[in-house]
Amino acid sequence: MSMKIVYTHAARQDLRDIYEYIAYTLLVPDTARSLTDRIMADIRSLEKFPERNPLYKDEPWYSQGVRFLPVKNYLVFYTVKNETETVSIARIMYGGRDIGKQLEETIEW
Repeated sequence: MSMKIVYTHAARQDLRDIYEYIAYTLLVPDTARSLTDRIMADIRSLEKFPERNPLYKDEPWYSQGVRFLPVKNYLVFYTVKNETETVSIARIMYGGRDIGKQLEETIEW
């Protein structure tokens, strides 16, 4: 069985922000392209066995079934909806930021 991957608006914006920061602020567009390609490839791997990654340990996200996938210094937060065979990518964040605060601001799962 292959799951369908969907990105929330916030996740798409996170990916754009990561690319733009690395490409235009740090001035390394090749690295930005390589990193965002890697993040998207790792996300595509969730089509098979999306529940292989751990649940996020903090509440209320643990009870909501929020999982995370580490990709280099970034964390991809997602939920698995078995009834619709969908993996919903909610956020993509730099691991050094205040994860709890950003997850609290996340509306769409």
